Amino acid sequence: MKSVARKSCGLRQFSTRNSTAYQRRCTRSTIATLSALEQQEDFDCNANAAARLSSLMFLVGVAAAAAATTASCEESPSATTRSGWTPSSVADDDLDELVLHHDDSMESYPVYTAEQVAENDGTNGKPVWMSYGGVVYDVTSFIANHPGGSEKIMMAAGASIEPYWHSYQQHFASDLPIRLMEHMVIGRLDEDDQAAVDEQMEVLYETSDDPFSHEPVRHKALRVHAERSMNAETPAHLLTKNFLTPNSLFYIRHHHPVPFLTAEQVQDFRLEIDLSAYGKGTQSFSLEDLKNMPKTEVVATLQCSGNRRSGFNKFHRTSGTGWGQGAISTAKWTGVRLSDLLKQSGLEDAIDAQENHGLHHVRMHALDGMSASVAIEKVMNPYGDCILAYEMNDTILPRDHGYPLRVIVPGYAGVRNVKWVNRIELATEEAEGPWQRGLNYKILPPSITDANLVNIRSMPSVMEPSLFSGITHMEAGNSAVNAQPGDRVTMTVSGWAWAGGGRNIVRVDVTGDDGRTWDSATLKEGSTQRFGKAWAWTFWEAEVPALVKEDMSVELACKAIDNAFNVQPESCDHVWNVRGLGNNSWFRQSFRL
Repeated sequence: MKSVARKSCGLRQFSTRNSTAYQRRCTRSTIATLSALEQQEDFDCNANAAARLSSLMFLVGVAAAAAATTASCEESPSATTRSGWTPSSVADDDLDELVLHHDDSMESYPVYTAEQVAENDGTNGKPVWMSYGGVVYDVTSFIANHPGGSEKIMMAAGASIEPYWHSYQQHFASDLPIRLMEHMVIGRLDEDDQAAVDEQMEVLYETSDDPFSHEPVRHKALRVHAERSMNAETPAHLLTKNFLTPNSLFYIRHHHPVPFLTAEQVQDFRLEIDLSAYGKGTQSFSLEDLKNMPKTEVVATLQCSGNRRSGFNKFHRTSGTGWGQGAISTAKWTGVRLSDLLKQSGLEDAIDAQENHGLHHVRMHALDGMSASVAIEKVMNPYGDCILAYEMNDTILPRDHGYPLRVIVPGYAGVRNVKWVNRIELATEEAEGPWQRGLNYKILPPSITDANLVNIRSMPSVMEPSLFSGITHMEAGNSAVNAQPGDRVTMTVSGWAWAGGGRNIVRVDVTGDDGRTWDSATLKEGSTQRFGKAWAWTFWEAEVPALVKEDMSVELACKAIDNAFNVQPESCDHVWNVRGLGNNSWFRQSFRL
């Protein structure tokens, strides 16, 4: 047990070069396979292999990750003299070349004590240093670009990262942390101080509970990108099999371990509605209280803002999970109207609260520490259909999807539909935290790859998403039997389309010759939703002539049009952003005859 713990927590790798080289090879092999898998936007067949590889990254753990980041730079080792390193700026690095070039270079770096690292904690204009696996990093210029938000990374300012990565194990799910840290090395941590960190981690691993020990059992068909925290999408071939996605196949996007409540804790659970800013104090409601209130239902599609991020990555590297098209699902949600709950708690006049008290925001706080907010206009709009859900598809809300309570904000980005909510409040300002005010859910211009160049806090977060579509089924007709390159064959194709803000899908166009000609699809389920309240997706199908390429394949592309006559752009070039949010370019799919 002791040897395993030491390997997991990052033993002083520089004292055992043979072990270090082995760890580097393991890490490179693992991340190369993961990267190859994530480049496929609609990849299904190796989903479980990807999950196993994600677990392998965790087992190789801190030691392997740290070993891969021991390179020096040809310039001065002061990270503060260089511009901020971002996911896109390190995307083209050849990790093998970097590691081989720097295998023997660490001894040339200065040695710092833990006390010296602690002095550089970002206060009073000081730089921000951190240590990891015996290496010291200057991360000052990276703070604003941290995908998890500047608040999270600053928790480790002037300290070792190991304890934090024990909780935030998503750092082991891809090669991105390794590539980023490669460029921030400024020195080595004193061996005695690193030994103290190692001992601390041994105790942590041997005595503390695994934060992920109570995770729910998931369906084996889900395409898993990371297990800690769980990020998994619905496979493309199952995405439109049912209009309402089965609970077990609904995509999963977590930032933390899933909260686990005992039966006693469920019995004692209380939702707090805080109207202190309105002068009405705080009310609390048990689950039974909520279930005794008038019940309402809403069918709504939820989509992760990073859906189809892997399509962006083909153009230029972004940060975040490499979703295909499956980070979108639809369910029937049952619960109590949020507006009714606020009224019962003392909100007499929403317009008065907003105009005279400046209460523009409804903040939602969750058991896992996440917070988000939406405008009071959306929540109190009688046609906005915001609810506090306790059922999903006519069954008790699953733990993966928010049990015991989840806020459903139809037509808004998935992150605004807060899971495990236990407190709601009116406020004059939007929610604090990386999911509302940080880089996580803000779309920067395509030309900006360094968040230090913009005022992140002044930029709006993703609220109502744009317009999206996807292809989930393709089948060649009889004309393809003897087809030759240059011929046109009839393809039967089907898929989905969805727009944020309740905007209806009015048309889906499909092309088989890269946009030279288009055929309009037949809109199916979801096409008759009430005008302006199309919270759920629309299914479609079409027969389309497609041009046979030299390799005997055809490529189809679809684009949707909503009732504001927005249309999806042809390419992701002009909507690319460093966080990889909102890829709504034409969806392209190839088929080999």
